Amino acid sequence: MPQLDTSTWSITILSMVLALFIMFQLKVSKYKYPEIPEPKPLSPSKKPMPWEEKWTKVCSPLLLPQQ
Repeated sequence: MPQLDTSTWSITILSMVLALFIMFQLKVSKYKYPEIPEPKPLSPSKKPMPWEEKWTKVCSPLLLPQQ
């Protein structure tokens, strides 16, 4: 029964690890990281209320004759 030749296993494993490392580095280098967020200045801005945004008609009750 012939014995298994393991002399090339080390170079195969090393080259596979190196290739995977290179591919991972290429994939990560294409990713665009978000910029460092800067705090927004806190300025009190008055937001209009929902009833101020649109015009609403004010209806007065019907004037009934005095009894």
